[in-house]
Amino acid sequence: MIHHKPVSRPLEISLGQYSDAGRKPENQDFHGALIPDGNVRALKGITLAVADGISSSAVSGAASETAVKALMTDYYSTPDAWTVQTAATRVIWATNAWLHGQNQSVSDINAGQVCTLSALILKGNEGHILHAGDSRVSRLSGRSLEPLTTDHRTVLSSTESYLARGMGISQRIELDYEKVILRVGDVFLLTTDGVHEFIDSVVVSQALDGSDDLDVVAKQIAQIALERGSDDNLTIQIVRIDALPEGEALPDIATLPLPSLPNAGDQLDGYTILRSLHASARSHVYLAQDARGQKVALKIPAGETAQDETYLKRFVLEEWIARRIRSAHVLQVPEQGKRSRLYVLSEFVDGITLRQWIADHPKPDLDEVRDIIDQLSKGLRALHRREMIHQDIRPENVMIDRNGTVKIIDLGSVSVAGVEEAAPGLLGHMPGTYQYTAPEYLANDVVSWRSDQYALGVIAYEMLTGRLPYGAQVARIRSSQDQMRLRYDPARDEESGVPRWMDAALARAVHPDPLRRYDALTEFVADLCRPGASYREGQHVPLMQRNPLRFWQGLSAVLAILCLVQFALLMG
Repeated sequence: MIHHKPVSRPLEISLGQYSDAGRKPENQDFHGALIPDGNVRALKGITLAVADGISSSAVSGAASETAVKALMTDYYSTPDAWTVQTAATRVIWATNAWLHGQNQSVSDINAGQVCTLSALILKGNEGHILHAGDSRVSRLSGRSLEPLTTDHRTVLSSTESYLARGMGISQRIELDYEKVILRVGDVFLLTTDGVHEFIDSVVVSQALDGSDDLDVVAKQIAQIALERGSDDNLTIQIVRIDALPEGEALPDIATLPLPSLPNAGDQLDGYTILRSLHASARSHVYLAQDARGQKVALKIPAGETAQDETYLKRFVLEEWIARRIRSAHVLQVPEQGKRSRLYVLSEFVDGITLRQWIADHPKPDLDEVRDIIDQLSKGLRALHRREMIHQDIRPENVMIDRNGTVKIIDLGSVSVAGVEEAAPGLLGHMPGTYQYTAPEYLANDVVSWRSDQYALGVIAYEMLTGRLPYGAQVARIRSSQDQMRLRYDPARDEESGVPRWMDAALARAVHPDPLRRYDALTEFVADLCRPGASYREGQHVPLMQRNPLRFWQGLSAVLAILCLVQFALLMG
């Protein structure tokens, strides 16, 4: 595997915690904190959480413990590519569904496994808050204690209220999510209501001034809440940001030397070089074979780019990304032992590029086009499920092997949401080739998985017509106004033989406005196979859409005739 070097300075915190039953016979609160090391801390962050079981239930303490422990363990088992919000939300949803299932045998939900949950996940330079119930996350700003969560409690009277939102109450839980920027010296508090309802900013500030031991400070604040009349369980966590991270949360390319360019027959870490496959100013790709006879593609940075740190980060990331995708339609990476030099591996695809296939099939069968687009969409969906956007889908980056399997082979421009969150700007802004780049990239608008849908639609259009839906117009986009001025050139004409309903599907997939494209790639693929729900046979299509050239020629002719008539009237 690629050697890793820890980030030069990781996120560092100080933590204090305290929990006690208070005046109650049993402590139904639960709290937890997990501070991992190395790349796990960089890519997933530090997690803190408190939960408070409802007082009417004898088993709510078990719910609190389940909610916190599940987050502490399962969150770190989610894909590194996911954002904090996606990963934590899915874990909390699953835990809530399990608690709700346990409560199905209880006649009164007030006697079931129900609790609040407030979590703070610190990652990179940001804090992510997920919350349901009336436990609380607060931040000490100067001498002011600022609540960062809203209490989900419905008050009926001065003496009666109930928990409006919490774990285990319903099958689906609505979570509040908030993201805050971290600064060195920030102090956050996670508390249950037995604490925060009886303290204020003065108490917290004075306690922090009196001791550097945050465990001591946490206990002191809880004791003051008790002295002030708290009759509930007392739980508090205090976290102080001591240092923000510097460096990258990814394989460190500086730890491995660049190999010399090999010749056929040379050995490199147990791989025998068979021949060169491709060479460019950026990289050299070789066909190699391992000891078991398995063929692989081995890529080495070219000499000119070996000193380009940005390129090398991308170079190493390509294999990192491939290892996190499991799809027959995305290039896979073989397992490997210790690596002594800087290179990346991938499976060897014996076939042709989609660009070559298009050249070989100038008038393709519609079913062949559908099959290729369907396979490509499956590869893209595998990326999208990991919160990755390919950004450079084009015929040159797609291979079709001898069995007809379509594979996305280039992951060098993939955007990874979780990595961007850990190290903003590390992956850079890398739209692909203009012909396949969605207009929102060039208009500096919001980019999403729908941008990949645009590229997929352009490829389908090109396979069917041999041209592009907007010609060279996209390359001239500089603003959202330019984006909306794009005019679609219909795929249906005398030569293409594209059905009108299929043309409608293509037009929607490549619409200049991302929100007017399909809501799922499966919908687009389905509409390429039969008329979509929104298509009506026989509906009028304006001449400007059917044939823009004829429209403008006709309009110009009408205007010319009107000018001649006007001239004749003036002369008469």
